[in-house]
Amino acid sequence: MIRRVEVVDPGPLTLVQDRGRVGHLAVGVGRAGAADLGSYLLGGRLVGNEVGAAALEVTFGGLRVRAFGDVLLCLTGAPARAVADGRAVPHLAPFTLRDGQVLSLGMPVSGLRTYVSFRGGLALPEVLGSLSTDTMSGLGPAPVRAGQVLEIGTRTDGYPHVEVAAVPVPHPGPVDLSVLQGPRHDWFAHPERLGRASWTVSARSDRKGIRLEGEALERHPDVRDAELPSEGMVRGAIQVPPNGQPVLFLNDHPVTGGYPVIGVVRTAHVDRAAQLQPGQEVRFHWEER
Repeated sequence: MIRRVEVVDPGPLTLVQDRGRVGHLAVGVGRAGAADLGSYLLGGRLVGNEVGAAALEVTFGGLRVRAFGDVLLCLTGAPARAVADGRAVPHLAPFTLRDGQVLSLGMPVSGLRTYVSFRGGLALPEVLGSLSTDTMSGLGPAPVRAGQVLEIGTRTDGYPHVEVAAVPVPHPGPVDLSVLQGPRHDWFAHPERLGRASWTVSARSDRKGIRLEGEALERHPDVRDAELPSEGMVRGAIQVPPNGQPVLFLNDHPVTGGYPVIGVVRTAHVDRAAQLQPGQEVRFHWEER
């Protein structure tokens, strides 16, 4: 029997994601992939998948899926109330969704993105070697929709197990992010203000980037009206447009940009940033290279 899940309700936004598309930046194709990469990888380990097997990235809960055949899965990332036919199921531990049962995710208690990893991954056609949905370019599977049936794949590697290492859990309070000086750090009159100020996550944030609101960062007078040729961008780059309000790039960021990059968030902390909810407070801490 081919195991499948039917999407009863996709919630606000549910996407298929894996590690992303690697090696195509030269032709203008970004990486995409799971926004909270650590949580996605953890889910794959817990159900015994090959590294890179596709999972569902659920933004702000609301997902409901029905199993056709018994399906082993695991929930990681933002913790949300989860029930199977009304019975609570665990977070950060594998469990079986029995044939005909419906898994329902509530709104996250903290964090933004919950990952649903199925043993075997999801079986869909790849685009440039990946199943990731890229909301910037439109590559990859379309956002999951109600009535869609997703086939479970066979990308397993070993047995499901319990993760013994400590797992960081998103929390609703202020979040601290470590940042290194960016290539245009000296374009700003007072770059230290990025670390001194408190920033608030805008509701206009998405997988392309987190828009932050706070006291505007001013350019140095020598380059106040200067134009910057487009430069390559990376995940974690903090770009500052003319309004002085920083944008922290996430996975679906443009591959080039024409606004100065004041800093770059450490890779491990970009996962933390990907779980920020609108209205949440962010604080940056400058680090030495």
